[in-house]
Amino acid sequence: MSVSWGSLAAILGLAVPVAAALWEFVLAGRKRLGYRVQLDTTIRDSAASGPDTTVLQRMQWDGTNLRDPSVVLLRIENAGWRPLVAADYVAPANDPVGIRIAFPGRRVVGMTVTERSTQVPPTFFVPGAEGFETTGRVISLPKVILNRRAHYKVLAVLDREEGFSDPEFPEPEVSAGVVGGVRGGNIKKTAYYPFASRQVRWLLASLILVSATQSAFTLAGGDEAAPLDCTTGTLHLSGSTAFAPVLREAAKRYEETCPKAHIPLTATSFKGSVDGLGTLAAAGADARLPDGRGLGSRLTFSDGPKSDGRPRLLPRPVALSLFTLVVHQDAGVEDLSLKQVRDIYAGTVTNWSQVRGNDVPIHLVSRNPGSGTRTTLEQQVLDGGGPPRVTTADCAGLDRDRPGRCEVGSTGTLLDTVAATPGALGHSEVGAAAAHDDVRQIRIDGYPATLEGADQGAYPYWQTEIAYTYGEPPADSIAAGFLRYLADEVGKDIVRAEGHRPCSELDKPLLCRPSTS
Repeated sequence: MSVSWGSLAAILGLAVPVAAALWEFVLAGRKRLGYRVQLDTTIRDSAASGPDTTVLQRMQWDGTNLRDPSVVLLRIENAGWRPLVAADYVAPANDPVGIRIAFPGRRVVGMTVTERSTQVPPTFFVPGAEGFETTGRVISLPKVILNRRAHYKVLAVLDREEGFSDPEFPEPEVSAGVVGGVRGGNIKKTAYYPFASRQVRWLLASLILVSATQSAFTLAGGDEAAPLDCTTGTLHLSGSTAFAPVLREAAKRYEETCPKAHIPLTATSFKGSVDGLGTLAAAGADARLPDGRGLGSRLTFSDGPKSDGRPRLLPRPVALSLFTLVVHQDAGVEDLSLKQVRDIYAGTVTNWSQVRGNDVPIHLVSRNPGSGTRTTLEQQVLDGGGPPRVTTADCAGLDRDRPGRCEVGSTGTLLDTVAATPGALGHSEVGAAAAHDDVRQIRIDGYPATLEGADQGAYPYWQTEIAYTYGEPPADSIAAGFLRYLADEVGKDIVRAEGHRPCSELDKPLLCRPSTS
């Protein structure tokens, strides 16, 4: 009986990972000492930079002020498959020290062991224990007995050495070794899983070659079926300008993955949430679909729920989207209370000096009505209130000596206008604002625009990004396939990369609950 080249490649494809696992975890993995730097941070004001960086609160140690304190947390672990005993450490028998950790540019002012596996004896770390001490910039750790997967953590408080002027500190230097250990026995920095040895990397390279060979034989045999969520046809996207960067990248990647799918996008594809909902409703009405059938060629994305009166538009929460207030650099403010924000939009505060800023009139730059970013501002921040009347139809016509307000059609135009208009205040999706160097983001009640703050209820300016379909799209339609793609790992990576958070990853997923309207 003859064996085809494709079958041989499949057999090799199975044998290579088995051989790699046997080598790594049975032969080479017998002894391995590892460490991780889980925290290495200075105690400075992260909002400042350069020479003006300051310590948030002066820190003392034994009554002495620290010049530039920092904290380092290291995890020492047995990353192999055999226990480590005192005789395994590469050190003279009469030397009680098993591991030394040096901090270039810093001196150690204090340390402690904050966590240890239950089987690690505490006597190794009591005051006065042999091998457990600090000297200058070095921490010494004893020859701790570590069973398989056992670990302990060392927390060190450090201060900058006199004469060390570099703004950033080098990484800690960890020195240790085990007799008969993997890769020379030296202690290695590990990730969540220790990385493979050089031999295993060669085996993995062989696996890639085998897979490529098998793919070549498969492709030579004819066209392969498309991936599971690939569909054919044309998909029209519309809606939120704030979510547009996600959709443009996702559409590009989806077309690369699914060659028979087409998602045409133009400069006017995304004109706002309300416009997108109207476009979807009109397309569905024109299609004259009977009840129970949905439109499979269109999706619209909205910053928040639809209004009443469109029962055939069905919501699917996609992500939590963050928004932020942005100001021109000369406003002189970085933080506003919720009351101050409302007073500004109510027109009772018209100059930045009234909120401890510079003596500059406030110019409000708003999105057009129907924008999800604006609607979210009015609902979540202004408590249902709206901005004052428009004073000029063209933002270029704002009087720089008097307060005023104008409206623009997109997030990009708003950011450019705020950057070019002294005293301007606007609102934007966080990812776009962060990429615009000429505007400053505003904290609300001391809280910056972070996903954690929104998830915990501390930061108010956020909204659920919702995908709407006209009825329930057919399971094999391009609309259904694209929605599955956004919920898959590649789609979620794209969502996260643009500063949003997939609903499935939130600590409180109910924040992403769909509208009941």
